[in-house]
Amino acid sequence: MTAARMLADWVAGLDWSDVPPDQRALTGMRVLDTVGLILAGSRVPAARMAHDMVARQGGDPETAIMPWGTRAPRSWAAFAHGIMAHCRDFDDTFQDSVVHPGSVVIPTTLAVGQATGAAAPDMAAAVAAGYEVAARLGAAAGRGFHLRGLHATGIVGPFAAAATAGRLMELDGERIASAFGLAGSMSGGLMVFLEDGSWSKWVHPGWAAHGGIIAAGLAAEGFRGPAGVFDARFNIYDALLAGDPVDRSALTGSLGHEWRGAEAHFKYYPGAHVIHPYLDAAITIAEAEDLSAREVATVDCRIAPWAVQVVAEPRERKIRPATEMAAISSLPFLVAAALRDRRVTLATLERTAREDPELLDLAARITHSADPALGDGFDGVFSVTFRNGRSIEHRAVSPPPDRDKLAAKFRANAALAAGNDDIDALERAIMGSALPDFGALYKLAGKRRPS
Repeated sequence: MTAARMLADWVAGLDWSDVPPDQRALTGMRVLDTVGLILAGSRVPAARMAHDMVARQGGDPETAIMPWGTRAPRSWAAFAHGIMAHCRDFDDTFQDSVVHPGSVVIPTTLAVGQATGAAAPDMAAAVAAGYEVAARLGAAAGRGFHLRGLHATGIVGPFAAAATAGRLMELDGERIASAFGLAGSMSGGLMVFLEDGSWSKWVHPGWAAHGGIIAAGLAAEGFRGPAGVFDARFNIYDALLAGDPVDRSALTGSLGHEWRGAEAHFKYYPGAHVIHPYLDAAITIAEAEDLSAREVATVDCRIAPWAVQVVAEPRERKIRPATEMAAISSLPFLVAAALRDRRVTLATLERTAREDPELLDLAARITHSADPALGDGFDGVFSVTFRNGRSIEHRAVSPPPDRDKLAAKFRANAALAAGNDDIDALERAIMGSALPDFGALYKLAGKRRPS
């Protein structure tokens, strides 16, 4: 049996009662986080452009696009929401593969769930299925896609969306396997946006959600996809990684017994996730020492070699980020903001901050060193040397999920597009009981708000 069919049979047979408690506890948090990101992202010009393009497509008005209430076919609604969820670079991440599952799986769940009238337990099971598929497919490649200049979310995302949509559409294993096969031809996503701060990165989760839903829809009609998309000749890994090591045991090993989906880490700062442990370390030291920027002589961030090309080089562009996208992926700039301001928020990415002379001067004193001993996660070492010669070294580590921090993040993000009453209602609908009240969420999502 192929890996695609084994995964597909598992997805088709997954019931909410099969999902372990640690996974269940994360479902509402994942929905809350992504809905907040969609609302925050809706204020970005790129998101408005995506919405307007989708609105011109016509078709069956199956589901609403937040926060405008515009109705669109499920695949296009998921496309718009995927872009909005990712365009602030504030979405969750699997550290081993750097795949962002939430901005693919949750938009797919919301769109297909509303279109099919799925019950809450089925929608929650579909979320678990999508996260598990994303975790396993990403783990097989590790960071191999990124090292070859491919955005792993755009590669893995269509499969996760196909799993999520297939589960909600109640497809059997044979048809979900076909959806996987078709989704393989919808994978893509170049990292070339790092060169000029352009917006293609934001399209990748939206296109992944759109493509996975289309793949599931075609499979539902009997359209056949290649069974060996993960393990036959010309499979996705061999084609894109060209002989690099692939851990195929991660695809189906202990499936249903060992759950990988819970490994996705929430973000508490907008920016590349590999930077976050250094931001936590910087804020901890700044608060403990009551630092001012003038007291800092140098900072060294020991990071994994794979991350250097993403967040630390080319150095001149990183210490003086010209665009919001460049700031999002700048280790020195964001660490400088964390040290000086003791916080990193969406305002940190704006032009005013990017052109702040004091912040740029401090960023130029933030250096990095590649440490081959690092790389399993995003953890590293953060060292500060003060102008008086004293030094502090601090471990940079990834924190566990924090419900209170996530709720605060949601409220701050949602406030960019919704009033307090709607924010309260959304939080109650999503987190007020064991399962999100998707019906109430859809009602709130369909409310039209001014641009």
